[in-house]
Formats: sequence, structure tokens, C-alpha cells
Amino acid sequence: MIEPAAPTLQERLDRAARPGAGKSPLGPREDDCIGVRFIDLAEREDYHTYAELRQGALTIARALRAEGLRAGDRVALVLPTAPSFFHAFFGALYVGAIPVPLYPPVRLGRLDEYHERTATMVEAVQARLILTDKRIRRLLGPTVERCRPALGCLTVEGLARSAPRPQMSDPRHRPRSDELCFIQFSSGTVQAPKPICLTHAQVLFNASQILEALLTTCPERDGWVNAGVSWLPLYHDMGLVGCVLVALAHPGELTLIPPEIFVARPALWLRALSRYKGTISPAPNFAYSLCVERIKDGDLAGVDLSCWRMALNGAEPVTPRALERFVERFGSWGLPREALTPVYGLAEATLAVTFSPMSKPFRWRRFDRALLTEVGEAEVLGPEQPAAAGQALVSLGGPLPGFELTIVEEPADEEATAHGGRVLPEGHLGRVLVRGPSVMSGYFERPELTARALDDAGWLDTGDRGFLYGGELYLYGRAKDIIILRGRNIAPQDIEQTLDDLPGVRPGCCVAIAIPAEAHRGEELALLVERATRANPAADDELARAIVRRVSERSALIAKRVEILEPGTLPRTSSGKLRRGEARLLLMTGQLVPPKKVTTLRMAGELLRSAVAHGKAKRAKTGRREAKPSEKKT
Repeated sequence: MIEPAAPTLQERLDRAARPGAGKSPLGPREDDCIGVRFIDLAEREDYHTYAELRQGALTIARALRAEGLRAGDRVALVLPTAPSFFHAFFGALYVGAIPVPLYPPVRLGRLDEYHERTATMVEAVQARLILTDKRIRRLLGPTVERCRPALGCLTVEGLARSAPRPQMSDPRHRPRSDELCFIQFSSGTVQAPKPICLTHAQVLFNASQILEALLTTCPERDGWVNAGVSWLPLYHDMGLVGCVLVALAHPGELTLIPPEIFVARPALWLRALSRYKGTISPAPNFAYSLCVERIKDGDLAGVDLSCWRMALNGAEPVTPRALERFVERFGSWGLPREALTPVYGLAEATLAVTFSPMSKPFRWRRFDRALLTEVGEAEVLGPEQPAAAGQALVSLGGPLPGFELTIVEEPADEEATAHGGRVLPEGHLGRVLVRGPSVMSGYFERPELTARALDDAGWLDTGDRGFLYGGELYLYGRAKDIIILRGRNIAPQDIEQTLDDLPGVRPGCCVAIAIPAEAHRGEELALLVERATRANPAADDELARAIVRRVSERSALIAKRVEILEPGTLPRTSSGKLRRGEARLLLMTGQLVPPKKVTTLRMAGELLRSAVAHGKAKRAKTGRREAKPSEKKT
């Protein structure tokens, strides 16, 4: 357990800012200070030492104090991957406020949905301020008008200009390690995102376990220096905790690429790993597949991936195919097979829970599909048995030090908690429960949800289904996503993944759901599939038939309904995960429609609408201030 006197995140930044605190794999710097480099689309770097980031954070802290922000107040951060995020996040911490990272508006064709969701999250944590930059603020008007935070919507640039001089005030709050550090929202794949409360001790324990795993695998000796590279968004637990806070805990050098740039040019990720000698870089499963599909040999001239020792794969189901294809594709550029490291974690545990062995190649097994889906027992198929009868699953390893993991019987009611369920022996499929020092304190101001997730002994019901085999965790879907067809409990990912390499289908953009059957009582399989960006809509009927054939061949299931959708139609979480429950609801109510076309005229209209909304919110804020004296008199 972390001791009560463990340092806080602010103290970690203070330490990292000292000269000589860490090393760069590229050699000593003139000022002997390391930090974070930000890469743009042209691969130009903007380097900021931790000392400079700290100074920017203290400036914002003084400005926030002057604006009336108090210790314990929540601050919603809507910021890109840029120095401004560090200034705002740590600036809020320095004054004792609670930062709440939220995602910026990136799906411009779904801005109405964005404003509604973001305003709901701001209200859920009772944020007194939205802090953003001047570019994003131009689109946030409708969000601000809906939730109307007490201190309004301010920009990092504006606060930096208005901040009091350093000698006039010391804004720093001295928190205990058991105080609330920040609030991160769950991804919301099956429910609305939930506000997760994390203390300094919980966050630092998780970061220290990830760091320890890295240093055990790659000890820093004989000139070897570890460094991180990431394109993950900073509002996501894997990007913030797994990259930024792990780098601070070391401290080590970190290279950041905005996520939108990675999606546009995935080769920049591998090029940055090579150029800056990155040793650790996590990503979800889809990113490894995207690299295989989009990166050409010509993009990798001079690239050497031999330094990459921890290619963590988590945050969504890990597939054997993605791992094998990535190693096969990029092994020629020095990528070690053992670098691919499947992991398991969740926001309610801060981040990491299990790691597969990092000194060995990843492991996957093919289990008897019928036995697993009908009886709930895991039995490995022999090599003489047909591959079609098997369910390929990747080992996610064992718990990190300090964590416990157990599998219990699923409750009869899918809405019920699994706490108190019978503990299942190894090889039996059930609900995954975890316990450890970095498991959340609870959901902010949501005691009923907290009681459902956490029991009195500290066990967290993850909502995931899985089993232990050889002491290692194998996952098989989310409890609320499971499709039940003719007595079989099927994880939708098993169906969806069969279509990833089908021509005409947009990879990773398929949802398998159960819908009411027309010919009989019960449910039948429906597939919602986005057409590939360059595919011909006139061939949709042919594509639908090919989808039915593929699913039948690889999973022995018959899709009774196939909907071919425009790219971008399927609803997603802020981290890009598919929202299957919402997709089903939209389909059944006739509201599953493509996003609005993003045109210059439409964007001009959105900017005008936002400006009007900002004006309304500002007048309402002024009205509240003017009303205070009369309220006191009465």
C-alpha cells in the first residue's frame, strides 16, 4: 500500500522540474532538464522542459486563484494535446481544485450530440469553470449555455495574460495523498459515462506499478534510457495515467502526438518511436490494425523499432490477429515480438490491473467455442480439431503487485451486481472482480452507483466476463453486451472481428446486436456495418450478402438483418469505443443516421451559434453576480 506521506502529483512535477532529475535517450541537454516534446503533422517538435511546464502551471494557478477558484472546486478541462493541457491540469492541482479532463469536439458532424453529452458531464461533477483554449472555445458556446458553470468558460491564453505577478501570491495548496486528485469519466460503452474519483495515492500507486514493470523489463544501465511516445488523448486514462503520469513518476522524457494526427498519418507514431528512441508506448487494439493497413514501406525509411520494448495493447478487446499481423508487418524494422504486451485495466482501477509477461512473447489459445458459449467452460482445442470450432483468445497475464483478481458466478439478472456470487474455479467463465490500492474511491456524488460497483471489502465489479487459465486472465466480452442466441452466450466482438478484413467493410466499424425476431419469440442476430470510405454504395446489396456468408463461415451464426451504413454513423464513446446499446436503440427507433456533412457554410453557422450561446451564458452569469447584493439584503 502507498504510505500516507506519499508525494502528490504536484510534488512529482516539482521533482521532475529540477535539473538532473532525469535523462534523455538522445543524450544530455544543455540545461540538464528533460520534458515533453509535442509533434505536429509536419513532424516538427515543440519541446517544453518539465521546469517550463511547471512555470506555466503556476502562472495558471495564480490566475485561477484570482478568478475565485477554491480548493475542492471542479474544473472541466476541454483541451488538445498541447502544453496548455499541462498548464491547466497542474495549475488546477496547485490551487487545490479538481481537474476533470473532457474530450474536445472532434466529430464535427455530431456537434449537437457533443454539446448534450459534455454539458451533462460538466453538470455531473458540478464544475465551477470550463477551461479551454481560444480555438476550441469558438465551438463550446452551446455546451456553456446548457450547463452555465459559475465561473463561465475561460481560456488558458487569457488566464496566462491576466495572472498576478509571482511575488504577489503563492497559489499552492498542500494536499494530503488521500485527497481527491482528479475525476476521470468512464468510457460509457454500455451506460452513460460515470465520474470516477481518484486520490493522489491511488493514481501514483498505479503509475508506480507500470513504471516498475518497465524498469524490471528494461533496467536503465549501460547507457540504456527509457522514454515514452504516445498519440493517446490526454483526457483518456491510458494517455494521462499510462503515459504522462508514468513519465512524471520516473521522471522520463515523453513525446506526444495529437490523436487526430495519428489517425491521419499513423506512420508518425512509428517514426517518432524510432527517432526519439521510445521504449514504452501503449495503444488500443485498433491502432495496431490501422498501422498494418495504412503504413507503406516508403513511410518507414530509416526507421528502427528495436528500442520499443513495451508495446502495451489494451483499453479494448485484444485480438490474436492484430498482434500477429503487427509483428509480421513490422518485424523487419527491428520490432521484437516480445514487445507486444496485452494488458487489462479499467478507469475504475485508475488504469492497469494485469500485464502479460513482458520478457516473453504474447500468448493466445484457441478454446472450444461451443463449450465456452453454451456451458461456460474453457477447454483448449487440440491441433487436430478444426479451427472453426475454436475461439481464439489472448492471455492478458496476471495481476500487478498489490492487486487481486477473482472470477465469480454471473447474477441471474444482468442489472444485478455480481458481489456475493460463488467464486468459480479456474477455467470457468464468469464475472471479473478486482481489488487493489488504486481502485477508485467511488463515483462522484453517486452513492447508489458506487454501492453497486464496490462492496464493503473493496472488490470492484468490473462488468467484464472472463476466466483464469494457467493463472492468467482471458476476457470474453462485457456482461451487458452479451448476445444470447439459441442458448449460446456470445460476445459481440467475436462476430464483429470476422469482418475486419472483408473488402468493402470499414475495419473496426461493425456492431453485432440482438433484435426481436419477427417469425418467433426470442431474438435474432443483426449486424450494423459501416461501408469502407471508398466503397461504392451501389454494391451494398452484394456487400450485405458477403457479410452474411463470412459470419456464417467463421462463427456458424446466421445474420437475419444487415444494415450497411455511411462511414461515421455508429455511435462511439469519447475514446472511440463503439456504443452497442445506443446503436441498437437508434436502430429500433429509426434514428440511426449518418453525421451531418461538414461544410464551410455549416461550420460558419456553428461558429455563429456558439458565439450567440456564449453571449447568453455571459449575460446570465452577469445577472447572477448583480443579484447577489439584493439577495443578501433579503
